[in-house]
Amino acid sequence: MDDALHTLATNKHMWARTSATDRVAMLRRMKETLMPKALAWVTTAAEKKGIPADSPLVGEEWLAGPYACMAALNLYIETVGAQPGKAYLDKLAQRLLPGGQLAVKVFPHTLMERLLAGGVTAEVWMEPGVSAANLDSNTAGAYSQPDASRSGRVALVLGAGNVAAIAPLDVLYKLLVQHEVCLVKLNPVNDYLLPFLSALLQPAIDLGVVRIFKGDAAVGAYLAEHPLVETIHITGSEAVHDAIVWGVGDEARHRKASRLPRNLRPIHSELGAITPTIVVPGPWSEAELQFQAEALVTQKLQNNGFNCAASQVMLLSSGWDLAPRFEQLVKQVLRDAPQRAPYYPGTDTRMQDVKRRYPQAEVVSASSAATERVFVVLDPDTPDRHFFNHEVFGAALARVSLTPADPETFLRVAIAYANTQLRGTLSANIIIHPATLRALSETFSKLLLDLRYGAIGVNVWAAYSFLLATATWGAFPGHTLDDVQSGRGVVHNAFMFDKPQRTVVRGPFRSLLTPPWFVTHRKAEQLGPKLTALEYRPSFLKLPGILRVALGG
Repeated sequence: MDDALHTLATNKHMWARTSATDRVAMLRRMKETLMPKALAWVTTAAEKKGIPADSPLVGEEWLAGPYACMAALNLYIETVGAQPGKAYLDKLAQRLLPGGQLAVKVFPHTLMERLLAGGVTAEVWMEPGVSAANLDSNTAGAYSQPDASRSGRVALVLGAGNVAAIAPLDVLYKLLVQHEVCLVKLNPVNDYLLPFLSALLQPAIDLGVVRIFKGDAAVGAYLAEHPLVETIHITGSEAVHDAIVWGVGDEARHRKASRLPRNLRPIHSELGAITPTIVVPGPWSEAELQFQAEALVTQKLQNNGFNCAASQVMLLSSGWDLAPRFEQLVKQVLRDAPQRAPYYPGTDTRMQDVKRRYPQAEVVSASSAATERVFVVLDPDTPDRHFFNHEVFGAALARVSLTPADPETFLRVAIAYANTQLRGTLSANIIIHPATLRALSETFSKLLLDLRYGAIGVNVWAAYSFLLATATWGAFPGHTLDDVQSGRGVVHNAFMFDKPQRTVVRGPFRSLLTPPWFVTHRKAEQLGPKLTALEYRPSFLKLPGILRVALGG
């Protein structure tokens, strides 16, 4: 690893000064090195996670693996190729939010995306002060200098153990948006990805600007303090972040209290959150209740709950007459959704801890299930705040009832509760009926401004923005090193906005077709490879085949 870091240090300025044309050529080569390995990548990941080869759940490994990477490569090819002129900004619709903030529509971006989006749209909301007049000067700032005068840095990228695309997408952001060469240390949980990520990143490895290794926590600690490492990016837990920045034990407590970090390197991080799903009372039909129960359970059970954006707390109105029926359906879908193995270390311990802390917790899974699924009713003022401050990282979901029955009042109370009682600001979800949205009108946008999360999903899982290279992924701005919560900085962000505040994704209240990320989709294992092939070689001729599979979902 020392030799690898010396190679990276030697090449960092060369990379920073590499032209946009040469970078695009590298990205095109990555598409070619990725595609032949995509099937083996997904097959291996599914096997390691205990997913049968013919299960629809294999689709998750396609979407959060080769598909996400291929889609990101396509977008970066466009936006890097447009530097330094940023011509792509002219294609992006803009609007002003209540209060004057600028919102830029980033999805769907292409005609193909419009045909496949299924009604989903996404906007990036900029920080106050960014306007239509100065958006250009607040975009792709890293490309504002001439190639020859740019300088690079060596970044350590500490990968996550749950989702395959995280590490390569973080590397692309470091390389292309921040001009940083990367040493990647994979998480031991999914270091089986090494040959596949090496294949994807081989063109950058050949240039001497990426190196990728396996390693345990001790290796990560060594690299985080290596003299040649200049910046750090981590996707993981708040505890690991604090160990890097402050140390451990008494030293950490002293340094944190004195605000004297042990590690002074710039560190960007994505550290998860206690994700809320706010269910707004409204005139839902039985079919809509069923669809949204499946949507909410997907937010919990996708990847078996091992997601930083997994819903953990469902906020319901106790005055909504349909709340009991919705809760009943949620528990039913939790019970009936496909079973899967608890592949992530410590799952059983964390689930047992939930049941120990909360005796009222109800096991809703079958007695023969490989992993217990737990539903727990919590008082909003419960004295044990553990569930509101620690990710379960497993199949446990809480229901918290708030008293307002009026939709607007409920939203205000629920948003305030999420902001103040649930730790972290990575992602939040809102489920709201179209009639309720129409009645709220502009008030809804004003209320959304109060919800301080980096990704917000309205009638669609906020994690959808993770799959969109044009969206941003990261905490709401403002966390400090000594209270880092969900982290600092963003990734993905293929349009290279310098001052994004959040991404807001919106979807239809009920889709005619089952969305491919739903855990109840019946053909996702067939849809994933077709969508990946479409990103590899876009062609309208591939759409009928995709539609045929989608209709069977």
